[in-house]
Parts: sequence; C-alpha cells; structure tokens
Amino acid sequence: MKVYDSFFIGGKWVEPAGTGTIDVISPATEEVVGRVPDATAADMDRAVAAAREAFVLGPWPTMAPAERADILATVSAELMANMDEVADLITSENGAPNVFSRMGQVYAATAVLDYYAGLGREFAFEELRQGMLGPALVRREPVGVAVGIIPWNVPLFITVLKMAPALVSGSTIVVKPAPETPLDGNYLAEILERTGLPAGVVNIVPGGREAGEHLVRHPDVDKVSFTGSTVAGRRIGAICGEQLKRVTLELGGKSAAIICDDADLEQTLPLLMPAALMNNGQACVAQTRILAPRSRYGEVRDALAEAIGNYTVGDPFDPATECGPLVAERQRDRVEGYIAAGRDEGATVVVGGGRPAGFDKGWYVEPTLFADVDNSMKIAQEEIFGPVLSLIAYDDDADAVAIANDSDYGLAGTVFTADTNRGVDIARRVRTGTYGVNAMGTMDFGSPFGGFKSSGIGRELGPEGLAAFLEDKTIVIGSEYDPD
Repeated sequence: MKVYDSFFIGGKWVEPAGTGTIDVISPATEEVVGRVPDATAADMDRAVAAAREAFVLGPWPTMAPAERADILATVSAELMANMDEVADLITSENGAPNVFSRMGQVYAATAVLDYYAGLGREFAFEELRQGMLGPALVRREPVGVAVGIIPWNVPLFITVLKMAPALVSGSTIVVKPAPETPLDGNYLAEILERTGLPAGVVNIVPGGREAGEHLVRHPDVDKVSFTGSTVAGRRIGAICGEQLKRVTLELGGKSAAIICDDADLEQTLPLLMPAALMNNGQACVAQTRILAPRSRYGEVRDALAEAIGNYTVGDPFDPATECGPLVAERQRDRVEGYIAAGRDEGATVVVGGGRPAGFDKGWYVEPTLFADVDNSMKIAQEEIFGPVLSLIAYDDDADAVAIANDSDYGLAGTVFTADTNRGVDIARRVRTGTYGVNAMGTMDFGSPFGGFKSSGIGRELGPEGLAAFLEDKTIVIGSEYDPD
C-alpha cells in the first residue's frame, strides 16, 4: 500500500480541505494498492493561489532559461535513477505491462524532459526585428498559471508533456492526476521537492471530475492543457472559449494502419502489432483500424490472427506479458459492449472476443480481431480503448486514403509499403496530426504531436509544445535602441 494523506501545494505537503479519499485499485488483483486524498474545490483554489503567487512574486519567470533547464535535467536524472520503482508503481495503478511502464512511461518521460532542457537553453525568447518603421522587439513571455489535466493511461509521460514545456516557458502549473492513477504523480512531487524548484511552481492535486472542472473554470488560470476523451475535451474547450482562456486539447483517435499490396508482412507485423495493441489497447494513437488490400485480405487476416493469437496475456508484472488487464471494471464492460456490437453488426470475430481463461481476478479482455468490417460500423468509427482491432478491405491507394479519412478523428496513422515514396505520398493525403511510414511509432519528441478534427486542438512536443505556453509580445521602438 502506498498511502498519501496530503497534497503537494506551494512546495510542501499540506493537509486536504476535505475528508474524502481515493482508493487506487490494482486492475490485475482488484485489491487496493494505494490511497490519496480526494481534492475539493478549496484544495484547487489553494493550489491555483500558490501557482499564482509563484508566478507573480517568485523568481521562476525571471530566472535565466538555462537555470530552469537545469532543474528539468535534474528531474530527468532522478526519474532514471528510480526507473524500476516508478514503473512498478504505474503498473500497479493501471495494469500496463511493466516493460511498457519502463519504456513508454519512465524512459519516455525522461526523454521529453531532456529535450525541453536542451531547447530551453537555446530557444530565442527575445528577437529583435527590423520593422517597417524601425526596430521591433518580439518577446515570448510565459502564459502564466497553467493547468495540466492528466489521463490514466500514460500518466507520468503525459504529466511531463505538459509540465516540461510549461516550466521552460517560465509558467507555473497545477497538475491534476486522474483518480485511477494518482500515485506516480505524488512520487514525481517527491522528486520535485528535492530539486530546488521554487515553492508553488508545480502543484500536484489528484481529484475527480468536479474538482477538475472547478480548476478549468478558475479565474486565475491562464491556460488549460487537457488529455482525455473527446466528450470531456468538448466541455473543457467550451468553458475555455467562454473565458477566452488558452487551451490545448489532445483527445481521442481511431487511427488507420494501411498495409499496401507490396508490403512484406514478416517485416510489417512486428512494427504494426505494438502500435495496434500498446498499453493493452489503451492508447489514443493505437492503430485499431487495419486496412488491407482486397487482393491480400485473406493473407493479412490469417497473419494478424496468428500474431494476435500468440499475444501473451498475463500478469502485468511478468516481463513476458504483452497484454495486461484494462484499467477498471467499467472499462472492461465498455470494451465487451463494443465486441458485442461488432458481432451484432455482422463483423466476424477471427480471434479473441471474450475473457482469457485462467484469470479469476483482474479486468482482462482477450486481444480481439474482427474481420468483414465495414468502415461505417460502430467498432470502426468509435474509439474502443481496448485490445480490439478491425480489419477493413480496400480497393486501391485512393480508396485506402478515403477510408482512413472517413472518421471523426485525425490523430495518427501508419502505412506499410516496400516503396517509401509511395508511403510518404499516402501520409501526405491522410488527415491526421502524426503519421508513420514503415514505423512502429507516430510520435517524435522533437516534433509537434496533436490531432485534426475531433482529435483535438493545439500541439504538444517540439518547439510547438513550448509555444503553447508562451504569449507573443511586440515592442515597437521609436528611438535608438542598444540591445546590449
């Protein structure tokens, strides 16, 4: 049991305003593995006040960017030094295979911290331009008090996606971890406490939906960065729109992987399977629609069925496990509902479709492949967020692109082909924010990440991710000016 009885606010651990608590349940054992206080509106008010004071009165916004970068580098080193403990904590919270927790959570988080530490040392926060009537000084100033609302699927990594650029910008931040996964956020707070970070620059306050909405509506919050469902994103976007509050929304996905008629399946499947089923299928960038040419449909179906059938389902702490349990019983119910809907609409379960044998406890669903799927079906249009794949036939490249684009979402996608130029041409025509050509991943930490359409607004990662926490200011100079 990992038990916390306080919140990290204003650089110290403070008692909660209320008496409610959140039990953290292991998805594998269904046992309580941790407990934290459940934040109230008063706790959120206190966290925002601490962040505001740190921004207005503290040294953080006026520190040299290199000094801020040094703190990020220290946090990265601390996470790497404690990788095993942090990864185990995340696996206990959300059931992610421990290998994924190590690489996709902790290592990936350190890579983002290191990237922004480097960018912070070289970024041009001020630029002198020759204007039409004289010199113009263009400044990029911190947005102010930011809020990061974190989902449960990759909590540490997404916390860092928001925290790192916010800190490099000179902004302060209140982080609200999801109630399913608050433990790694508090562990991060313990690391931050040791780094010399000024009080109030980062505040970490776990809570539920009501506390989160109070935080979004707070008049002293300048910027909201949210990762989660499209339904919740629309509500947050509406609130921020009413208040003219800066907002970044990284939302759902229903990404299509196009297997071209010239693709070598022996090379394609080792890249495709992790992209399709990563984190037990609970990933916004998961390649859940597999598009196969009609001329090779049976061959692709059989190859996928063999690969998915051989996927190792088991204890997420077992290094051999490739697919662990879903995060909660409600999530398993949701995924099973989609599997039933796929059958009802006439799709064929090729492999999986039920609960794996031998698990008396844990919220497990078998990795599942549907064939004979039409792109109009519910399982092809809606984000399932579980290990369920839909195999869809197409006629030619133009048809594949049309099917890929026939979605409310536009977050990611992949294409596999023997002709890289052909793959890049297809990538250019698919309306998504990120894309992979003969690649397992669709995310590059030095390049922008985000979605088209209902997959969100704004970008994270790269210089664009830093720009999301900056306000541009122009100072027009009407007299002689010496920048030195």
